Amino acid sequence: MTIPLLILIESVQDYLPAFEARGFRAIYAPTAESRASAIRDRAAEIRIVLTRGATGFLADEMAALPKLEMVCSLGVGYENIDIAAARERGIVVTNGPGANAVAVADHAMALLLGAARRLPQADAWVRQGHWSGFMGPQITGKRLGILGLGTIGLEIARRGANGFGMQVGYYSRRARPETGYAYFDSARALAAASDFLVVATPGGAGTRHLVDAQVLEALGPGGYLVNIARGSVVDTQALIAALEEGRLAGAGLDVVEGEPEIPAALKRLDNVVLTPHSAGRSPEAVDATVALFLDNATAHFAGKPVLTPVAAG
Repeated sequence: MTIPLLILIESVQDYLPAFEARGFRAIYAPTAESRASAIRDRAAEIRIVLTRGATGFLADEMAALPKLEMVCSLGVGYENIDIAAARERGIVVTNGPGANAVAVADHAMALLLGAARRLPQADAWVRQGHWSGFMGPQITGKRLGILGLGTIGLEIARRGANGFGMQVGYYSRRARPETGYAYFDSARALAAASDFLVVATPGGAGTRHLVDAQVLEALGPGGYLVNIARGSVVDTQALIAALEEGRLAGAGLDVVEGEPEIPAALKRLDNVVLTPHSAGRSPEAVDATVALFLDNATAHFAGKPVLTPVAAG
């Protein structure tokens, strides 16, 4: 007997045979319309949901599924999954910490280099038939600040320190003296001591607009911001104003508040590099996140503890 699995994300379509092979019958519903229809029409069947932090799963949706036992976030984020509602209903929630950390860290450095060296602009310039130099700062030996020194933050720090000889500092919920990196007690203090500030924190209410106008002011007119975390961590209007007015040199953004809708003012700026929330989407990373999901799901339905439970608090 197969276990009905509601899938709310597009990126795993190629893995449906693997899900079936592990005993899960996929109900593929990646659009808002198909999601609503599946919850309405298949409510009596669904026992597990696969989503991601940005896509989420809400309390009323959980309440509509009487047999639901488990909600899994494919990535590390779970900010739009109603954890309290799941706890009240005895629903297990898991996520995928660390599975895509290498890909995200690689992408962070690509955005950092792309923004500083103006690579997309230079490429467009050459394609338009021009051949004159673009100038941007080197990153070797510069100061790298990381907001959030979790698994992804550590991968970014290693690339900066070992690959580019950067001086690494960080602000996180707790100090990690074992890393040897410099700890700062606030985002603003870290920004003031950084040339490049990379956002690698979780999303959610606790980090909303952590990077605000004051943090951007501290980063200064020679500073660059990179965000591969969640768009909500950065005050988008404050960022646009700083970039427009020359109070910030540039930004590399894989995530934007309100995505996939992007403010027109942000798209007009020539000192911003934008990518479509794709930092963690290498083939290797998707393989790893899917494998972790399957291990969690298989363990749960075999009556064993899951590998990466989301804490109830």
